Amino acid sequence: MSLLNDLATQLASGEVQVVDLTHTLDPDFPVIILPPEFGQCARFRMEEISAYDHRGPAWKWHNLTLSEHTGTHFDAPAHWISGRDLPNNSVDEIDPSQFVGPVVVIDCSKGAAQDEDYELTPEFITAWEGEHGRIPEDAWVLMRTDWSKKSGAEYLNMREDGAHSPGPTPEGILFLINARKIRGFGTETVGTDAGQGSHYSPPYPAHFYLHGAGKFGLQCLANLDQLPPTGAILMAAPLKIKNGTGSPLRVMALVPAPETRTTR
Repeated sequence: MSLLNDLATQLASGEVQVVDLTHTLDPDFPVIILPPEFGQCARFRMEEISAYDHRGPAWKWHNLTLSEHTGTHFDAPAHWISGRDLPNNSVDEIDPSQFVGPVVVIDCSKGAAQDEDYELTPEFITAWEGEHGRIPEDAWVLMRTDWSKKSGAEYLNMREDGAHSPGPTPEGILFLINARKIRGFGTETVGTDAGQGSHYSPPYPAHFYLHGAGKFGLQCLANLDQLPPTGAILMAAPLKIKNGTGSPLRVMALVPAPETRTTR
C-alpha cells in the first residue's frame, strides 16, 4: 500500500504527471482507407437522443456509431489472420494486467520529417539503445514521428499507390518481437505499419507478426513528444467488447515531472 500511497501523493503534488496520448473522436478524424474491393472502416458518428427537452427533460445523451478501429485505438491479436487461433485473443479475454506497463519511446521524428516513408530498422533501434539503454522485456514500444500533428488528407497522405506514412520494416518489428520480447507496438499514424506496408510479403508485416505472436497494437496516438524515452508507464485499456478485435480507448501515460527526470 505504501507504493500506491506514494503514487497518489506524487500525482497530487505534480511530481508524476498524466499525459493524454489520445486524439479527440469526431466525424472528421481520418480512418484507414483500404482498396475498394474490401470492407471499409466506419468514421465516428454521434446522434443526439435527447438534450434536456421533450425527448428526455432532465438528461442529454447520444448514440454512437464507429468501427472498433476508429480514432486512437487498440488492436488485439484476433484482429489479424495470424492471431485468429491464439487463446485469449480478443479484447474481452486479454488479462487486464496487460493494459498497464512500462513504455519506451523511440524518436524517429527527424527521419519522418525528411522522408514520409521513413521506416524503423533494427539498426536504428540498437543505436537508440546505445544512448538510452536496452529495451526492457514486456515493454510497450512507441514510434514517435510527430505524424499526429498532421490532420485531414495530409494525415492519411493517400496517393495512387496507397498511403505514404512512416512505420517499421519487417525486420524492425521482428527484432522487437523476438529479440526484445515487447508487449506491444504503437504509432502516431493510422496503422502500426508503414503506409506502403501492403507491398511487403507478408502484407502489413507489423500487423501480421505482432498479432501472430500474441502482441498488441496502438494506432493514432498523440503527444508522444511529451514522453521521455524511458521511465513512463502506459495505460491503454480497451472496451470489454465480447469477441472484439480492437477498441477505441483513452491512452494515458504516467511520467515524472520534467525537473525530476534523469537522463543517461
